[in-house]
Amino acid sequence: MKTVYARVVAAALISSVATGALATEWNASTWGKRRAFTENLEKLAELVAEKTNGEFTINISYGGLSKNTENLDGISIGAFEIAQFCAGYHADKNRAITVLELPFLGVETLEQEVAVSNAVYSHPAVAEEMAQWNAKMLMTSPMPQYNLVGTGDARSSLDSFDGMRVRATGGLGEAFAAVGAVPTSVTSSEAYQAMESGVVDTVAFAPHAHLSFGTINEADWWTANLNPGTVNCPVVVNIDAYESLTDAEREALDSSVPEAIEFYVANYGELLQRWDSVLAEKEVEKVMISEDELARFAEVAGPIHTQWIEENSARGLPAQELFDLVGATLEAAKSGN
Repeated sequence: MKTVYARVVAAALISSVATGALATEWNASTWGKRRAFTENLEKLAELVAEKTNGEFTINISYGGLSKNTENLDGISIGAFEIAQFCAGYHADKNRAITVLELPFLGVETLEQEVAVSNAVYSHPAVAEEMAQWNAKMLMTSPMPQYNLVGTGDARSSLDSFDGMRVRATGGLGEAFAAVGAVPTSVTSSEAYQAMESGVVDTVAFAPHAHLSFGTINEADWWTANLNPGTVNCPVVVNIDAYESLTDAEREALDSSVPEAIEFYVANYGELLQRWDSVLAEKEVEKVMISEDELARFAEVAGPIHTQWIEENSARGLPAQELFDLVGATLEAAKSGN
């Protein structure tokens, strides 16, 4: 009986291979919990499964496969097929896309953030750098401008930022340092504990993250219009896994990206509309920074752009070209072209 059973199983496997019926199952690594930031991944998985009648599925893991700071490393060794990460977690591994994390670039909407991210992701220098990690850019996870939540007395001027301990990564951290703050790059998952324990006075996040990671629950105030910049968090695929897909599977994946981003942006827009009611419910003071102080902040942070260009040009990146690409793309997006 065992011999007969083995033959039946083997015959079924051979038949499945012959007819191309073996399903493709991918794993995607992200962190935290399902939230606005991960809806692009969730929608992508849903669409891919629909378009392939369940023959190509993506299982999303919230921290079970890797630490958020090690997702790019996991992609490089093929530990999973898709991963989400943020450039500021390891700028030395993805220098080209850190141009998108420079402060005061002038991005005003999620749609503009998508436009500039797509332009930079399509640049050959980015593809070359990602290929070193066996990674291919798939899509962005666009986030609005970051703002601060803080404890104690509200900070509404640059002078009040002096000595402020702030959770901020990448270019945002550099911008706050330029006005005398003390940035720390603890991960998003560690931000609440850092704030609760007094390791930091303030945390810079997009609204969804203040909700998801609980920092809003510790907050006494929120800067409604500081808008110094944001972080850039792409979704990448393992190149070997991508190339091993059938033409139909690859088409299902690629064609689902614009739909996933559209869904993400619409969903995030609903969250932003509810944000004021969240602040009121939690009795968090809304702080408005004066236009003069905002202009001073942008002026003080301005040299960070020049420094980024000089440092990364010295490392062999077309830094000026990448920076100009962001500006030109943003100008076109704002003019509706």
